[in-house]
Amino acid sequence: MLNSLTIKNYALIDDLSVTFNSGLTIITGETGAGKSILLGGLSLVLGKRADLSQVKDKSKKCIVEATFDIAKYELKSFFVDEDLDYEVQTIIRREILPSGKSRAFINDTPVNLNTLQILGDRLLDIHSQHQTLQLTDDDFQFRVLDALADNDNTLQDYTTALSTFKVLNKELEALIAEKNEGLKELDYNAFLLNELTEANLVAGELERLEAEYETLNNIEEIKEVLEESNATLSNDDFGVLANLTKIKVLFTKLSNYGKQYETISERINSSLIELDDIFSEVEQLQEQMEADPNRLEQVNSKLQVLHNLMQKHTVSSIEALIGIRETLSNKVFASETIDEQILEHERNIKTLEKDLKSLSKQLHTKRNEVIPNLIDQLETILRNLGMPNAKFEISVDHSNQFFSNGSDELQFLFSANKGGTFNEFKKAASGGELSRIMLAVKSILSKYKQLPTIMFDEIDTGVSGEISNKMAAIMQSMSTTMQVFTITHLPQIAAKGDTHFKVFKSDVNEVTQTQLKRLNSEERIVEIAQMLGGSKVSTSAIAHAKELLN
Repeated sequence: MLNSLTIKNYALIDDLSVTFNSGLTIITGETGAGKSILLGGLSLVLGKRADLSQVKDKSKKCIVEATFDIAKYELKSFFVDEDLDYEVQTIIRREILPSGKSRAFINDTPVNLNTLQILGDRLLDIHSQHQTLQLTDDDFQFRVLDALADNDNTLQDYTTALSTFKVLNKELEALIAEKNEGLKELDYNAFLLNELTEANLVAGELERLEAEYETLNNIEEIKEVLEESNATLSNDDFGVLANLTKIKVLFTKLSNYGKQYETISERINSSLIELDDIFSEVEQLQEQMEADPNRLEQVNSKLQVLHNLMQKHTVSSIEALIGIRETLSNKVFASETIDEQILEHERNIKTLEKDLKSLSKQLHTKRNEVIPNLIDQLETILRNLGMPNAKFEISVDHSNQFFSNGSDELQFLFSANKGGTFNEFKKAASGGELSRIMLAVKSILSKYKQLPTIMFDEIDTGVSGEISNKMAAIMQSMSTTMQVFTITHLPQIAAKGDTHFKVFKSDVNEVTQTQLKRLNSEERIVEIAQMLGGSKVSTSAIAHAKELLN
């Protein structure tokens, strides 16, 4: 419910702050006093687009702030989805800056207008005689039926299943398109993959093969160098090892004559050990070094394959070729397994389709069951509202399509006159009749679900005193389960409220301002008396006002 409203620097309002109670709240005031300004301010916190022309003093910002008690509205999931702080006492604030830009906040968190509108629709419903087109909307008509049929849980299950159903169908279409596209490339990708697989690619292999090729391709020269090196190292008379051994013996004799000779002797000995090790390795290499034309051909052939593949795929390493091989493997695997994915999606879609048919049938059955009850309630209420011949013809036809709320096609027809033909609301009902029908519908809905705060804006225009009493009784009944506001010119309705506010204009420092005042018991008697007899309040008008209030 709406707990409080603060409006600053908006139209003719300088600074207005008011709190509201539950039940039925009456707002009265002369034509032009500013009731529409009050509604305009409320519309801003509901997400209506702002206009700088609405700002009273354009050098200052305009602020409209409303506090709502949202405990009964099951809005926690909305706050979670929108990443907002959930507070039972939720504050919505709207600001229009002197620059013309506007800002919106929910519990001090900035939000966009779309988020504000979604929340506003759940909190406050402003209804006037010019806003009855909702009655002609299929979605609204379905919501009325589903409220009576207690279809909320079934609808939620249906909506969840339908969402998954649509996602799976889109994925299936994408898989089929991918399959058709993949078939064109499958043979070529498989050929490329086979080439790379047969090459037995090993990371680091290229460098090893190139080194082996250089060795095998220059075997004779290498052998000659090794033989000459061996001879130079090992010759008994002139070999490096023999000569170094002699030097070692000579310096061994000098070791006792000084530290410097001992150091040189140790270094000669280390060199001799290293040189002897080199000689052993040269001998091993000599023993291993044999010409192998077949191996040379194999290495050359493998290198040619690798270089051709790298040139073909425009890469410079075996590792890059291995990456391409993995990518092609995944593509070929995906192409080969896509049929299985398609079958899996088709199975899931078929299961969901079965579930959707079952859920839509449940919705259809329960809707059909409550239609007679809805027609009876509507016609009974409208008879009391001066429409004795109002008749409804409501039917739901089950189809094979899945709509957003089931598979039903709804016909909601109306006839205002005895013997008249049934037709759509917009063709069969006048504005005043639509207002009364909407009041009847909202009063019925209020019995079956928690509705947002509703504000009726002169919905009683053009009705008689007797009918206005009936309308007031309906609003009173609705206000036992929800907060109801009504802006009215009729004393019969004004007298039925739990709380009464008056909108009026006053001149403050030669500036006209719109103000809102909560009336006490005496002020209320005077206000209703003036509504009955004009500004000159007579004794009989006072008596009549007291009678209405009692």
